[in-house]
Amino acid sequence: MSTPKIPFPAQLMLSVLCGRGQDFCRELLEPLTRELGAVDFVSDPLAFTETSYYDQELGPPISRRVLGFEPLFSQDDLVRVKLLTNELEHRFSRPDKTRTFNLDPGFVTLERLVLASGKNFAHRVYLGKGIWGDLTLIYQKNAWRVLPWTFRDYAGDDLQRILTEMRKRYKEKLEAL
Repeated sequence: MSTPKIPFPAQLMLSVLCGRGQDFCRELLEPLTRELGAVDFVSDPLAFTETSYYDQELGPPISRRVLGFEPLFSQDDLVRVKLLTNELEHRFSRPDKTRTFNLDPGFVTLERLVLASGKNFAHRVYLGKGIWGDLTLIYQKNAWRVLPWTFRDYAGDDLQRILTEMRKRYKEKLEAL
């Protein structure tokens, strides 16, 4: 018989896609920090060129920044965070209801990267309130391992370098506990 055990808290991460040449959507920082705590990691901007999926809505060129937050989060808090980011996307949308940015929260642990999604697919696990968890990458033998469904940008070196830095900082936070 297995005994339920609460896992270690995770490092909350947030991918922010901004279009129309915006470097970063700074108006997001106040509501994000109010709800999620201080931001302690901001990546350099990355050009988002792996797909044209967001071009019409966000407007090219699109860039991505990855944020990390100072407090560690309970892994089951991912649903609340995804609902919050959905609300922020809606609040800051244009009058025609198109988004000005795309927010994709997830968490990093020593073993994995899990992203939150409002879309069901075979490899996603339902978490509650219309949100699924997408096991996007696993960390084994000192490297991120790509899965058959991993988005191309997350399979790339640039984003994996950022996630490795975030994982390193997360490990330091765990050791300090």
